[in-house]
Parts: sequence; structure tokens; C-alpha cells
Amino acid sequence: MEYTPDEQYMLEAIEEAKKAGQIGEVPIGAVIVLDGEIIARAHNLRETKQSSIAHAEVLAIDDACKKLGTWRLEDAVLYVTLEPCPMCAGAIMLSRVKKVVYGAQDPKGGCAGTFMNILQDERFNHQSEVVSGVLNEECGALLSDFFRNLRAEKKQKKKQAKQALEHHTGIDS
Repeated sequence: MEYTPDEQYMLEAIEEAKKAGQIGEVPIGAVIVLDGEIIARAHNLRETKQSSIAHAEVLAIDDACKKLGTWRLEDAVLYVTLEPCPMCAGAIMLSRVKKVVYGAQDPKGGCAGTFMNILQDERFNHQSEVVSGVLNEECGALLSDFFRNLRAEKKQKKKQAKQALEHHTGIDS
């Protein structure tokens, strides 16, 4: 199968998302591309770092800025598996990322056009080009599968706890 450049870079972001899922993090991944080269990659680490700001996009932006020695990412393209939240959209805008390409939409908090559109609001002094839905099904499936498995695990733990209590107290239901 022949992939477009946006799809090829999104596949890299998906690999980052898978890394997050493997360590129990919500599977969201991001890569930043400059002049056709990936200069930063990251995945969610909120649980690992116990930090509300350890989103894939923010971590990738921070890494790219450190590597380039500047906070301006004016010619960079950010690829992310889920539409950026308000915090990430703000970080994208403030770092002046040229273009944002995302996979799955986030109807509850997406700020690149779904819930609101911080990235293209002309009241700010910077707007980013936005491309949505790149490898949407693959990106969405990562999240759906993760949350389905999480719910199943919680249900199983609840069942085991109930069985242990019944066994311990001799109560049958």
C-alpha cells in the first residue's frame, strides 16, 4: 500500500501511541517534522509522571524546542493521533507550529475544529493549518481498544473482589 507523506508520519505517531498503551497510558502519540525529518517524538506520560501536562504534544514540542534551541517552531508540522485538547492547542499556538495533522477527532475536548478551534482563531496572533482525519480509523481504534480493555479489567477486578468478599464472609448471592 502506498502512503502519503502525512500518512507515513502519522504511522510514526501511531507507534508512539502504542508505546503509551503498553505502559498503561492513554495511547496518544505525536511526532514533529521539520524539513522532512522527524525532530521530536513523544507519547502520553500523565500517569507515569503524575503530571497533568505530560501530553504527547506538549512533550514533543518541548523536545523539539530544546533540540532547535528556540521556542519558535514556525516551519514545523505536528502529527498527533488525537485532536489536541485546549492545553495542547495553546502550546501549539504559542510555539507557532505551522501545521497540525491529527487522526481521530475528540468531540468532548478537541480544539482543532471539533469542539472549538483554538488553532485557527484569528483573534490570536498565530494560526496553524489543520488537517484532520489522517488514518482516523487506526488512531480511533487504538483509543477504543484501550478503553474497552480498561473497562473489562475494572469489571473483572470488581467481580473478583465480590467473590473474595463472599468467600471470606461465607455469603452466597
